[in-house]
Amino acid sequence: MLFAAMETIMTKTNDSALAAFVARKAEIDAMLARLADASADHFGCAPDEINWGHVGTLMDHAALLKQISDAVFHEGEHVA
Repeated sequence: MLFAAMETIMTKTNDSALAAFVARKAEIDAMLARLADASADHFGCAPDEINWGHVGTLMDHAALLKQISDAVFHEGEHVA
């Protein structure tokens, strides 16, 4: 009886975790889609308006994305 009750609790916990995981994944997918659209539009910059400030901004964005990529793929400082 106790085992069945614990199994029910664990199933509910796992179901809740799965629902939360799927919700966070949907958020990430939406952000990635928006970033892809912004990139396709050159982040709203016209070629004749590009300056070193734009380059610096993209360097900052790339560094943040690299942190995420390294964490996901266990690279960089996240190597096991």
